[in-house]
Amino acid sequence: MHETVIADSIIKEANKHGKVKKIYLEIGELAHVPANELLGCLGRLVKWNINSKIKRAKAKCRCGFQGHPKILERGHDYFFIECPKCRKIPELAEGKDIKIIKIIVD
Repeated sequence: MHETVIADSIIKEANKHGKVKKIYLEIGELAHVPANELLGCLGRLVKWNINSKIKRAKAKCRCGFQGHPKILERGHDYFFIECPKCRKIPELAEGKDIKIIKIIVD
């Protein structure tokens, strides 16, 4: 269900630009919904050519670590991560957004 709401938002935004043929998306590794579920939903709703790229998560920790966090659990609208260096909870700096990068229209 969550993926349908997000897919609908993407469709509405893309359609503002004309008759869509192709769309380029950047999907955060820890976005609200897993990329495969969002892409599957979009594929059922539109006949566009969909190109996607996964944006890896990047975290910053008080211990000084900056990089990919250890992902302990991932689900719809939640995730649990830890710093691979000190095992505390880091701040997620990148990898949770869904962005339209480019739209090709007729």
